[in-house]
Amino acid sequence: MSSGVDFAALGIAVGHSTDAVGATGLTVIRGVDQPLRAGYAVLGRATGARDLLAASPDHLLDGRIDAIMLTGGSAYGLDAAAGVMRWMEEHRRGFLFRVGVVPIVPAAVVFDLVPFGKASARPTPDMAFAATESATSANIAEGSVGVGTGCTVGKVRGAKWGMKGGFGCAMEHTDDNSIIVGAMVVVNAFGDIRDAKGEILAGARGPDGKFIDATRVLRSGSTASEQRDANQAAQNTTLAVVATNILMTSVELTQLARAAGAALYRRITPCGSSVDGDIVFAVSAAEATRVAFTPMIVESLAVAALEKAIERAVRLARGREGVPGLADDNGD
Repeated sequence: MSSGVDFAALGIAVGHSTDAVGATGLTVIRGVDQPLRAGYAVLGRATGARDLLAASPDHLLDGRIDAIMLTGGSAYGLDAAAGVMRWMEEHRRGFLFRVGVVPIVPAAVVFDLVPFGKASARPTPDMAFAATESATSANIAEGSVGVGTGCTVGKVRGAKWGMKGGFGCAMEHTDDNSIIVGAMVVVNAFGDIRDAKGEILAGARGPDGKFIDATRVLRSGSTASEQRDANQAAQNTTLAVVATNILMTSVELTQLARAAGAALYRRITPCGSSVDGDIVFAVSAAEATRVAFTPMIVESLAVAALEKAIERAVRLARGREGVPGLADDNGD
């Protein structure tokens, strides 16, 4: 299903590449025709990433980047970033030096080597090149697509007792449209996903198919036998990107990414665990016009947009191989 959002006003484009048979894929977020300024916040403690520091004010380039790649394949998937760099080089986009360019492409991974498809299937540089080439600001596919292809949620009893996760996006804006924030997220969480009322929307299921509430199971001091091996538990991660039309510094974007993380804690329980590699990126067009703004307004919009995107990521995900998805019966 395609989203109804249009990220053109944010200066970004989103492209997917999907390996449906292998149950993996990747998603590229790039500037439409210019670089981006970035910041990030690490919430989880099982992250997998490449060139992450480039998206921060601590870097020589002060957070100036050309694209962000979100990929499946665990650490293997990071190699696919070479495809984004190749596309950028061919289009003369990157950090300029005397005889060429060096594209700056931070990347982060989700673990999707199980339970679907083939564990040997990993996103490739050619897939990343295609995703970068096809990136668009509108009609962005959501659900079981791109980096969201092989994702699951609610894994306290193991992935087979969870539900399907996926990719989602959403937008929020002020009443006068002067400030716009978009959110993109891939949800492959250990925890359950909750709706705006706090009710479990997608998550760990018991033998009767009903939700068992991962937080309650953990508080009881015991987990199912399927989950006793830490290697089985460490197969998770939620990765998000929030983007705004307001020109912000890398320091301000880092603060925005931290603030937007509230959406994960509100909608995913538990969140940021030792078996999740959660990262939130924040970006703005590097060459936009600087205007006065109130950070709290942008942060509030980012949280709201990311909450909606998290919900859409599971609502639009289709089940496969015995793991149900919320989109299985709604005809979307």
